Amino acid sequence: MPAIIRAMNEQYPSKLLEKAVNEFSKLPGIGHRTALRLVLHLLKQDTEAVRQFGESIIRLKEEVKYCQVCHNISDTELCDLCANPDRDRTTICVVENIRNVMSIEDTGQFHGLYHVLGGVISPMDGVGPGDIELASLVDRVAAGGISEVILALSPTMEGDTTNFYISRRLAPFDIKLTVLARGVNIGDELEYTDEITLGRSIVNRVNFNSYQTPK
Repeated sequence: MPAIIRAMNEQYPSKLLEKAVNEFSKLPGIGHRTALRLVLHLLKQDTEAVRQFGESIIRLKEEVKYCQVCHNISDTELCDLCANPDRDRTTICVVENIRNVMSIEDTGQFHGLYHVLGGVISPMDGVGPGDIELASLVDRVAAGGISEVILALSPTMEGDTTNFYISRRLAPFDIKLTVLARGVNIGDELEYTDEITLGRSIVNRVNFNSYQTPK
């Protein structure tokens, strides 16, 4: 019997338990069995510990901010990276999401600033250029002071489509446009690439104009 049917037919001794399991199972990668295990774990914890857990999630949703410059998650209007005077302010690394920022920072090989798009162009999913933070990227480059933009998107069809669109939008500006070296395999998500490979891909980045997808 398929897991989803078993979950629908599963009998819970409490409606409260069932509701909690259903809510946890809405999280990415969490099935009903894992959700039940997590909920039962929480039931074994002290009331104060569970309260702190719940309050931390609510505070995250209500109080977290997005950096006004790069759109990274932050506790303030300007994230720590953008506010750091030691970062190279002439170089912008364009990434899809916050997880990519964390992955690249873990390599210790990049010392510039970031621009988080919040997604990639994907016509199949109904995501167009206007649905991600592309206009603000163009505005940052147009403001001056930028000498290089690194396109650090995952080498997927959607990532390559977004790279091409960005290259067209930034073509009028006198900047160096680069992409990660091919250490990251075609179709791989950036966040799952190991630190050494990702670090080398950043250091050995290549000019976008010489970048060609292998046939």
